[in-house]
Amino acid sequence: MAIQWFPGHMHLTRKAIGERVKDIDVVIELLDARLPGSSANPMLAELTGHKPGLKVLNKQDLADPERTAQWLAHYNAQPATRAIGLDASQATPAQQLVAACHALAPGRGGMAKPMRVLICGIPNVGKSTLINTLTGSRKAKTGDEAGITKLEQRIVLADDFYLWDTPGMLWPRIVVAKSGYNLAASGAIGRNAFDEEEVALELLGTLKEHYAGLVEARFKLDAPVSPLTDEQVLEAIGRKRGALLGKGRVNLQKAAEIVMHEFRNANLGRITLETPEEFAQWLAAGQQLDAERQAKKANRKKHAPSDSSGAA
Repeated sequence: MAIQWFPGHMHLTRKAIGERVKDIDVVIELLDARLPGSSANPMLAELTGHKPGLKVLNKQDLADPERTAQWLAHYNAQPATRAIGLDASQATPAQQLVAACHALAPGRGGMAKPMRVLICGIPNVGKSTLINTLTGSRKAKTGDEAGITKLEQRIVLADDFYLWDTPGMLWPRIVVAKSGYNLAASGAIGRNAFDEEEVALELLGTLKEHYAGLVEARFKLDAPVSPLTDEQVLEAIGRKRGALLGKGRVNLQKAAEIVMHEFRNANLGRITLETPEEFAQWLAAGQQLDAERQAKKANRKKHAPSDSSGAA
């Protein structure tokens, strides 16, 4: 299943970013530290590619510290880019962000040349929570549902530091299939756009491979999960949590909801679903598959019979 989600207001966000970025000095992209590659918006890179960028790995307190270090090194190695880890609930993250922005645009600052920053990110990545922490007030709506913020807003962090917040935005076509599953598992995609059981099974496949001990400990499973299929692990979790139907059958839908709830709330432990190397492989495969799909589409169009009707 290819997971896609691009509601109408995201078209407006794309247009707004395209207009706003002309007058912006630095673009902050908030990423989910549990899926840094999947939560990086390729469309945003196209819109703002010529601007210095600050990658903020948010929710780092929920992510695997070793993998977070790998991702920070990956992004810091890119030109005109800095990367920092952050927990949006930290009391004083403003100093880190302001210092990083000034390092990327050292010529900006003071009332004559105020720093102008655009902050972007996928839905439900914690952007509104971060902004409320930065400002010490509730200027931005927050919630655990994707797509809370709908309007662009300007926030003054200091007399010479202006921050423009934008609604969470995905991209029209998710080329990397694994990214679709990871985004859905994290809560970045509206729940009506995917099958929860399918996403939970994909998530369990990753957890089995890299974090089997955390799964076994959290759900108090009686046997190691590594030899089991993803379906067997989901069923075992359902039985342990009492997600049962008649005659002892497992309610797989309920079990799937339990698995994703436990992951999203970090009850399983600190987990990161991808490394830079893994994501690079997924991206290459996805781009190749997409190119083949586009070529087939173009070929069908080229050889489609033309409409010769209309003769006298």
